[in-house]
Amino acid sequence: MKRKQTNSRAKASTGLRPTKLGPRLQQAFRYAAKWHAGQARKSTIVPYLSHLMAVSSLVLEAGGDEDLAIAALLHDIVEDCGGMPRLREIRKKFGKRVAHIVEGCTDTFVEPKPDWIERKRGYLEEVKHADADTRLVSASDKLHNVRTILADYRKDGDGIWIRFNGRKEGTLWYYRALSEEYARTPNRITRELEIAVAQLEQEVGWSARGDFPAQT
Repeated sequence: MKRKQTNSRAKASTGLRPTKLGPRLQQAFRYAAKWHAGQARKSTIVPYLSHLMAVSSLVLEAGGDEDLAIAALLHDIVEDCGGMPRLREIRKKFGKRVAHIVEGCTDTFVEPKPDWIERKRGYLEEVKHADADTRLVSASDKLHNVRTILADYRKDGDGIWIRFNGRKEGTLWYYRALSEEYARTPNRITRELEIAVAQLEQEVGWSARGDFPAQT
């Protein structure tokens, strides 16, 4: 009863209502848990589902609605768990808007995946033309990634770069390039991403160096 009273006071003071969340979000969580079962974050024992939950949380905290929260939970399924057949299934289960955002967060639909730098350069071009919904979910994904990299670097130092296909130079280049692109449409998430990228660069003693170097 106390919680209801607190929520009522909050509504009265702000004139706002919390985002409505329902069984579709629960279904999406179960769907993500099913397809990402057994997967872990790069070179760790941390369940991959933790990343998806974190991204969905960031989207909701930034004002995203249920569709965006669902897309955040599902943003890696097409890339890592089945390609285009999975995207068609998402469209059927969760609707065109969710599928559109998930598609916009996917940098490859084939397995084996193309060369890392080819994929990342291609995705940077796609992001330039993405809509606001897709950019919010994608930027939230990258924000959680950068915060995790920073925390891991503070704990383990330069040894973490072996986990990444782009190694140190490629990884830092990619997140700097993404941050600069997202900054063209400023919001809570893009500002936090700018801060996180700057903190990571400062910690590792890195300065932005334009395009990805020919050799890493």
